[in-house]
Amino acid sequence: MRFGVVIFPGTWSDCDFHYVIGEVLRQPVKYVWHRDTDLGDLDCLILPGGFSYGDYLRAGAIAGRSPVVEALPDFVARGGHVLGSCNGFQILCEAGMLPGALMRNECLQYRCQSTHLFVENADTPFTRGLRPGQVLKMPISHGEGKYYADAETLRTLKARNRIVFRYCTEAGDVTKDANPNGSIENIAGIVNDAGTVLGLMPHPERAAESAMGGTDGLLLFHSLIGSLVEDGSVLKG
Repeated sequence: MRFGVVIFPGTWSDCDFHYVIGEVLRQPVKYVWHRDTDLGDLDCLILPGGFSYGDYLRAGAIAGRSPVVEALPDFVARGGHVLGSCNGFQILCEAGMLPGALMRNECLQYRCQSTHLFVENADTPFTRGLRPGQVLKMPISHGEGKYYADAETLRTLKARNRIVFRYCTEAGDVTKDANPNGSIENIAGIVNDAGTVLGLMPHPERAAESAMGGTDGLLLFHSLIGSLVEDGSVLKG
């Protein structure tokens, strides 16, 4: 399966994703410059965390209008998949690829800590290897991770099963105390209608080796690779 990892000015998780995909998962991966628009040889594009364009205006606002992001609708329409983590999630919302917005953390502090995630939807290419209600552990590292959507958008997300992850306790209870940033209804990750574009604030690339505290982040990649190989979208190996 062929991955691309986007580099924006100010990106900082690009090398982590590239390492995990290439060295841990042993999948073909290349860097994609933010001005590139030719994504035809990729199966999945990664929008990594960081401070794209210095987060001027708003987090992800300028990157959401960059050439590579403007090429995403056609890429997705042709069958491509997109994973946006942290700043990548912010960019997807700014670009209109996902609904809602990421706002300043409710605590008004930058949060860098481990979180637990309740798997709400196990029927996307990114989660089909998981089970509903499974609890994952992944770190967050952000100052603007409070997900917000208006009432109508929230109803749509629920009705179409587009909420993928919610912050929870280690035991799987979705509580206010388990919410690190004040996200509405503890939402940590959502997908588009087709399930092919995933945005989440936690960092799966930082939960990919036991030496780093856990490997739950790899489950998303294993699910995606397995889903695409199974339906014939990519050639195994």
